[in-house]
Amino acid sequence: MTKFKGTPSFKTKGLPLVHLLALLVLGFMVIAHGKLKEASSVKNGRNNSAAFYILGDSSVDCGDNTLFYPLIHSYLSLYSCNGSDDKSLIPHLLAEKMGMPNILPFYSQNGSIDGILRGLNFGSAQATIMNRGSQSYQSVNQQLRQVSDSMQLLQLQLSEDRALHFIKSSIFYLSFGKDDFIDLLLLNGSVTAKQNSSEEKFSHILADQMMHVIRNLYDMNVRRIICMGILPLGCTPRVLLDQYNSTGSQDDNDHDDDARGCVEEINAPVSEYNRMLHEQISELHAELPDAQIMFCDVYQGITKIINNPKHYGFEDVKSACCGLGKYGAEIGCLSKDTACDKEASHVWWDLYNPTKAVNSLLADSAWSSYPLRICRPTSIQEFVTASASVPNPT
Repeated sequence: MTKFKGTPSFKTKGLPLVHLLALLVLGFMVIAHGKLKEASSVKNGRNNSAAFYILGDSSVDCGDNTLFYPLIHSYLSLYSCNGSDDKSLIPHLLAEKMGMPNILPFYSQNGSIDGILRGLNFGSAQATIMNRGSQSYQSVNQQLRQVSDSMQLLQLQLSEDRALHFIKSSIFYLSFGKDDFIDLLLLNGSVTAKQNSSEEKFSHILADQMMHVIRNLYDMNVRRIICMGILPLGCTPRVLLDQYNSTGSQDDNDHDDDARGCVEEINAPVSEYNRMLHEQISELHAELPDAQIMFCDVYQGITKIINNPKHYGFEDVKSACCGLGKYGAEIGCLSKDTACDKEASHVWWDLYNPTKAVNSLLADSAWSSYPLRICRPTSIQEFVTASASVPNPT
C-alpha cells in the first residue's frame, strides 16, 4: 500500500518569522520605488481583469523560475519547452490573448510594485502539491506564501478598498498535479502491476488539496480562478518507452495498450483526478457563491488530438520531437540541436511535455471553445470580459 507523506497544511496566516522579514524588506523596496499610480490608471482597460497571476508546476514554467533548474531537474531533459522562455506554454499564450503579455517570473520582479501590478508567474518546474521537503523549487505551499506576500505589498501602496478591488478583479491560474503523478507513478517504479486502490486514493488526496489551495486564495480575497486539469500522462513518450521496455520485446512491434500509444494504467488515476477536481469545483460554487471558478480539461483536449491527429494537423502522436532513442524518450532534450525538423507535426516536445503547436491549439480552445471545448462552464474569453463580482471603490 502506497503511503502518502508530506500532505501540506495550507496556511498563510501566522507566517514564520523569515516570511515576515521578507515581507518587511520587500515593503521598504516598494516604498523606495515611489508613490504608486492610482488604481484606476493601472487597471488594464482591454478586459475586466486587473492582472493575471500564474501558479503551477512544469506546465507553467520552463525552468526560468526555478533556481538552479539545470542542476536539480530529474527528468533528464534540460529544455522542456521549445523556446527560450515560458511563452510556448498555455498560460502565457492566454496572457497574450488577454492583452497582458510578458508576465514576469516571481524572482525577476525584485519587489517591484509595477511587476506585481502587471501580474506574476509564481510557478516552478517540478513543483508538487505534496511536499517533498526540497527547497530547489516553489511547492504549492511556497507559492501560496509568495502570493500572500505580494497581495499584502499591494496594500502598502493602495488603499484597502482599492487593493481589495484589484485583487478581486484579477485572475489566478492554477495548474498542479502533473509532477506529483510523475513522481509517484513514473519515477518510483514500473508502469505495470500498480495498486489501483492506492492510486485512486492518491488522486482523491490531490484533488482535496487543490480545494484547500482554492479556499486559501479565497481567504486572500481572490475571486476569479482558472483551474487546469492534468494532461494524459499515459500517452507521453517516456511512459511508452517504460511500457515497451517492461514487455521485454526484442522487435519493433509496439506493445502499447491501444493504437493511440497510450497506457491506460497511467491514464486512469490521472483521469480520476481530473474528474474529482471538476466535481469538487462545481460543488464549491454553492459554498462560495461570489467566486468565479472555471475548470479546463486539457486531458480531453489532448486525447481528442491523439485520437484524430490528422484532423488537427499532427502526424506523430508517440515520439518526442526533442530527445534520443526509442520514442525520443531514452534521453531527454539536452540540446535543441537534437530537435526534429517538424516540431509542429509532433504532439510531444520531450519526455512529458506537449509541443508549442499543441499548447497553442489548447490555448485557442480554452480561449474561444474552438476547435475543442475544454473549459467549463464558459470560455476564458467570456470569463475575462465578464465583470468581477465586486463594486468599484469610490
